[in-house]
Amino acid sequence: RFSCRRLEGGLVQAGGSLRLSCAISGRILNSYGVGWFRRTPGQEREFVAAIKWGSDTTMFGDSVKGRFTISRDNGKRMVYLQMNSLKFEDTAVYYCAADRSGWYRLRSRHNDYENWGKGTLVTVSS
Repeated sequence: RFSCRRLEGGLVQAGGSLRLSCAISGRILNSYGVGWFRRTPGQEREFVAAIKWGSDTTMFGDSVKGRFTISRDNGKRMVYLQMNSLKFEDTAVYYCAADRSGWYRLRSRHNDYENWGKGTLVTVSS
């Protein structure tokens, strides 16, 4: 069984940084993608970033490009989302999930992902 589990969220001031971690359990293949999404009340889940488990291929949502990075540690079975220059509008519940389709390209639709981890609240104070 595959699951993503986030480890921490937090409260941070605007302009600050925060790192989210996603622990991977179960079987994971190099062709899988691991993605981060976020959601605010009343909104659909917004794509934030994704990374291929077996390569350095990454993709970012337009609203976080240049501020967020995504990385992985295969040995520790972890995926990290480093969030810099945080803005008030980054406040959301963040989720990690897996794209197990094996599709050669990373995908950004939340319907393409499964094994959603429990969300973690990130609050950015202005």
